[in-house]
Amino acid sequence: MTMQRKLVIWGASGHALVVADIIRLRGEYSIIGFLDDVNLDRHGTEFRGIPILGGKEQLDDLQRVGVKDLIFGFGNCEARLRLSVLVRAKGFDLVTAIHPRATIAVDVPIRPGTVVAAGAVISPGATIGENVIINTCASVDHECIVEDGAHICPGVHLGGRVSVGRAAWIGIGATVRDRVRVGQRSLIGAGSVVLDDVPDGVVAYGVPARVIRKVPPNDH
Repeated sequence: MTMQRKLVIWGASGHALVVADIIRLRGEYSIIGFLDDVNLDRHGTEFRGIPILGGKEQLDDLQRVGVKDLIFGFGNCEARLRLSVLVRAKGFDLVTAIHPRATIAVDVPIRPGTVVAAGAVISPGATIGENVIINTCASVDHECIVEDGAHICPGVHLGGRVSVGRAAWIGIGATVRDRVRVGQRSLIGAGSVVLDDVPDGVVAYGVPARVIRKVPPNDH
């Protein structure tokens, strides 16, 4: 029997539960705890039977007890990218979490830290970056490019050759027409239909989607 590697999940909210469920189903890692830097009063308690160990101050101690693997369990796109630099500098490896009921073409590279949830479909020729979330029942069609830190929310449909920029957020149930680019850090509202390119750093929504405003700093 292969010994499971120890894993910590950074985040302790709803998305962390999804990540933890995928990790358990895969059976490759043993989850030793969550980290939570938002709700400090939860330190030392349990979240669905798994201890909340503390916040980022625990990273050095985790290294000392042999924990080398980590994955993020929260949706903030830019925070996942920013904190990945920190955890790698401390010697951690980012792992992927791919649900066994996701469908991924054999030629699709999945970079470290990425989460692919149940029912997601990723078609041939697509490229998926680091710390990406392809959420429940989302579809990413042929030759799409999803850059680092992007979040493709539940029920999103990306047409063929769509490009999603770094740390972009595509809201629940949105549809993006083939060959359209969604810019870096841009936010697409739930249920939107995106027919034209969306520039970097804006909020766009509607049917068809229209640019509404710029994204303020820290608005992820």
